[in-house]
Amino acid sequence: MTFESDDKFATSSDPASLIAAWWTRPADNIGGSHNALTIDVEDYFQVEAFFDVIARDDWHRYDCRVEANVDRILALLAESGARATFFTLGWIAERYPGVVRRIIDMGHELASHGWEHRRADSQTRPDFFNDVRRAKAFLEDLGGCEVKGYRAPSFSISRNNLWALEALAEAGYSYSSSTYPIPHDNYGIPEGPRFAFHPLPDSPFLEIPVTSLRLLGRNWPCGGGGYFRLLPYDVTALALSRVSRERKPCVFYLHPWEIDADQPRISAAPLKSRIRHYLNLKKTEPRLARLLQAFSWRRMDEVFLPATGVS
Repeated sequence: MTFESDDKFATSSDPASLIAAWWTRPADNIGGSHNALTIDVEDYFQVEAFFDVIARDDWHRYDCRVEANVDRILALLAESGARATFFTLGWIAERYPGVVRRIIDMGHELASHGWEHRRADSQTRPDFFNDVRRAKAFLEDLGGCEVKGYRAPSFSISRNNLWALEALAEAGYSYSSSTYPIPHDNYGIPEGPRFAFHPLPDSPFLEIPVTSLRLLGRNWPCGGGGYFRLLPYDVTALALSRVSRERKPCVFYLHPWEIDADQPRISAAPLKSRIRHYLNLKKTEPRLARLLQAFSWRRMDEVFLPATGVS
């Protein structure tokens, strides 16, 4: 696969104009009463917060806890009758194929998180394409099903690498959920669309942002992750209810390690990283159980690709 250097994403000196153009192609036909629950399948030692102190070449030295944590989440989903999309690292799937099979056997969607949690904005376009294509092909071979969706690690598709959306479509993905329209020190496109949209001209490819609440002239995060642990449960539930009144589905995410309060502590990590990673881990699982009962949750493909999703 070769890439042309003159595509609009590679050459535009004004990403803001491209972001503004997205508003002209919203996915207006998407609505309904279901929300999309997503799980980013990675282990505690693979997170960006620890990249300065844990090398990828040393991942095999750490005690993997992802298998047991995914099984705990699968049990919660089964109890509530919810379905979810699992954005899974190729690195994890290769070592724990049973996790992938259980995800599929229990009716959930298998999707891609790339091969080894490399930020999209840290790669060249050819390297990114090869990474997402490799992960997609491996997951499809292992799971025996089409992999339609992708999520960039740390929501790392931003103003400066919009070409990644085109590369994903070229790699055969139907959708991405890799942007977050909020201000953040590590990611975010605050001026980006809040709801699903078509970023490419003449293409059905969807970008599906994680949910934010528009309030007081800015977007506020309410789609899960660290904010779900930081904020009181009622704040998250109220924000999601407010978004639902806009007649758009919410997109919520979390990681298996976030329900694991007994995971090893990485003491060499900076204080800020440790605070972000370990804050309120004990509260995540009971909060998730409440959230599953309070809202209707389905797979991303069911909510956003109803013509091809399962029933």
